[in-house]
Amino acid sequence: MKILVCISKAPDTTSKIAFTQNNTTFDENGVQFIVNPYDEWYALVRGLELKEANGGNVTVLSVGGADYEQIIRKALAIGADDAVRIDAPESDALTVAKHIANYAKDKGFDLILCGKETINYNGSVVPGMIAELLNLPFVAMASKLDVAGTTVTCEREIATGVEVLETSIPVVVSAAKGMAEQRIPNMRGIMAARTKALEVVTPGAETATTAVNNYELPAAKAACKFIDPENAGELITLLNQEAKVI
Repeated sequence: MKILVCISKAPDTTSKIAFTQNNTTFDENGVQFIVNPYDEWYALVRGLELKEANGGNVTVLSVGGADYEQIIRKALAIGADDAVRIDAPESDALTVAKHIANYAKDKGFDLILCGKETINYNGSVVPGMIAELLNLPFVAMASKLDVAGTTVTCEREIATGVEVLETSIPVVVSAAKGMAEQRIPNMRGIMAARTKALEVVTPGAETATTAVNNYELPAAKAACKFIDPENAGELITLLNQEAKVI
């Protein structure tokens, strides 16, 4: 089984976020980047589990500059067999999807796995775009994935319960929480990752179709008000007059 896992970098959740150039550019200075958790914990680990059960190969793929090497090496340390970096800037979602689809279209992948979203953009659109560009079936936000021969069975949570979907390979699946359990790379994996080959691919001429107008930080949290537990009347008044439903 040939499995492609698409991974992206994301700021560590403890990072302090700031913007430059009149709030049009994310300031990466001093920011610690990690593998996007949905890509790493769920998509990559489930891909590795399927390879271990059925045999095959797991390739990780990123679209980005040389600064992506650290997160790619992390994926290799966890167990990916090989890695590809498409040497193109992260622009809009459609351009990223086009780069991935252009690479994957003639490689014969049985399964293309992505995290359901990145924790910095929360768009959830790249996996579906990849499927559309490759004319493949797509299962979004799957919390369970099993493969038997050429049949792929997925489960995902919906408003009324759990939906079970069945399709055949090749297929694109975006992974949600529950797909797998996080793996911590061991020392052997870390050492092996240093010498594994990283293929760098020159991208095609894709042009971004959208651009960032500006970023805006959320409003600062207001100060807390503390009410004496014996004074329920004041609490009710404040809830009626000042509390806001978000």
